[in-house]
Amino acid sequence: MADRYRSRVIDVSTGSVERVHDLTAACADFLREEASGGDGLLNVFVPHATAGIAVIETGAGSDDDLLSALRELLPADDRWQHRHGSPGHGRDHVLPALVPPHATLPVVGGRLELGTWQSVVLVDTNRDNPRRQVRLTFLG
Repeated sequence: MADRYRSRVIDVSTGSVERVHDLTAACADFLREEASGGDGLLNVFVPHATAGIAVIETGAGSDDDLLSALRELLPADDRWQHRHGSPGHGRDHVLPALVPPHATLPVVGGRLELGTWQSVVLVDTNRDNPRRQVRLTFLG
């Protein structure tokens, strides 16, 4: 089984603004190097308490719409009991309940099986943490 399991951590700079960061190309690069043209599953995991992974359309406004919806659902104000960091930071700790910190996706022939307009993205509303790590794991 060890030869069918590959894992790598990538660093992502999200800056000090809310951001949807497209990971699709990084996932494709990883699979090109590690999947050897095989079938299996790609797990994408962000080991942070204030970020999530989503599969959405990007570049046509959906990424901005997602951030707008999250601002409405999770306002950055003083209602949160978790109060360290910038004002409203407590909402960032609730984010993973809505946008989970992981996604598991099919791989066929060494390629990610996404729909035409789907992308794998890191969702980060935490302005206090400008650097993130994402673990990519291929299970063949």
